[in-house]
Amino acid sequence: MAQSAKPISSPVPNAWYPTLSILLLAFGLVITASFFIYEATSSRKNRNLAKELTTGAIASIFLGFRSLFLLLFSGVYV
Repeated sequence: MAQSAKPISSPVPNAWYPTLSILLLAFGLVITASFFIYEATSSRKNRNLAKELTTGAIASIFLGFRSLFLLLFSGVYV
């Protein structure tokens, strides 16, 4: 049974961790900036809660995965 066991490996190659971290940071910051621009330029009566929650959730996902790949790149295996 020990011979049939395969080692656990990442679905993403280790060499891609720094690149993914930078790209996800860029996308996350762009979406965060669009969220802040939307909040600053729209009036209270014209705001859409669904758009705010969606934009915030997408930015949070990108920045969260960025943190994951940054930790993996630095050697902290989570």
